[in-house]
Amino acid sequence: MRHRSLLILTAVLTTGALTLTACGSRDDKNSGDSGTGGTQTVVIGIDAPLTGDLSALGLGIKNSADLAAKQANATKHVDGITFKVQALDDQAQPSSGQQNASKFVGNPDVLGVVGPLNSSVGESMQKVLADAKLVQVSPANTSPSLTQGQKWNDGEKVRPFASYFRTATTDAVQGPFAAQYLFNDAKKKKVFVIDDKKTYGAGLAGTFKAEFEKLGGKVVGTEHIDPETKDFSSVATKVKSAGADVVYYGGEYPAAGPLSKQIKKAGAKIPLVGGDGIYSAEYIKLSGAEGVGDLATSVGAPIDTLPSAKEFVENYKKAGYKEPFEAYGGYSYDAAWAVIEAVKAVVEANDGKLPSDAREKVAEATGKVSFEGVTGKVSFDEFGDTTNKQLTVYEYKDGDWAAVKSGELTS
Repeated sequence: MRHRSLLILTAVLTTGALTLTACGSRDDKNSGDSGTGGTQTVVIGIDAPLTGDLSALGLGIKNSADLAAKQANATKHVDGITFKVQALDDQAQPSSGQQNASKFVGNPDVLGVVGPLNSSVGESMQKVLADAKLVQVSPANTSPSLTQGQKWNDGEKVRPFASYFRTATTDAVQGPFAAQYLFNDAKKKKVFVIDDKKTYGAGLAGTFKAEFEKLGGKVVGTEHIDPETKDFSSVATKVKSAGADVVYYGGEYPAAGPLSKQIKKAGAKIPLVGGDGIYSAEYIKLSGAEGVGDLATSVGAPIDTLPSAKEFVENYKKAGYKEPFEAYGGYSYDAAWAVIEAVKAVVEANDGKLPSDAREKVAEATGKVSFEGVTGKVSFDEFGDTTNKQLTVYEYKDGDWAAVKSGELTS
């Protein structure tokens, strides 16, 4: 399938402003739409932290999904359909995410939801959306249990909700990938493992630890921290005393940056390594000069190595968004396009109109989408997980993140 960014009409992308829509009938005329000619409105809900410590990642998610909707309208990708977005702020809190899920369900025009960022928030939204047969595609959730059930690590994989999908690969892959790089490539043999006790952080640290020990590495210490405190001096002292040659942190950049800085100041001149939750320009600001040499894994290949991704970057800039697309921009864009492609399939199968059971039909169609996206091939397996298992290790150097290795997990 030809990539949509080749077809973009830049005149439509003169602003990064977010278009909101109120509840209403899908049969209403779109008189307020900017010349797209649609006669039925489909809203794509976006849930992400738009304020607070993780807003850099959340705003990148929002803007990228918004860009997808604009492009779909510009090219009239689905004849007779105008796409709009409704973005809600979850503040990285599960309770807010659940409330937002109910709001999306209450808007009959919403046929799909992109988000959230945090696995714990995703967990709180799943049942609400599934009960309404409303499809959810996360660009960032990595906890394996969201698609494979709580006993996935025991080999008992059961998909909890058929309406949940994701374009990011899971911690079952990401944690071990980091362990293999550190042990085999970086030759690190003694690790101190820290996590923030959250769904994402603890899960990621757990899968890393298991693989590192399996490879022959030694875990010389473990700790849990409260990411809200920002005072990690006692943990930093323990890291120094343990004799570790690397620290692995399961968590996100608001705590990881200060943690790295304090570990170095305590005298442990060793790299801190984390997952995609620290792969952000904000981490570089927070860790400062002490963070140079730290590492992060993130889902997918480096965005500047894919022709389709280069077009996405160019079009994102043309759209005039104030915030960078950050780590999950490409995955959010592809998540929104998965919903758009599903809507297209449903409309074309129903004589060019949305059926009365559009939500259920779109959820079913999402599982069958297959196209070349910004992040590579976009399709889903029987659990709703992405079939794209590519990962990349990045190093903080020269004031930015630089890719040092890309590939897939070695079994």
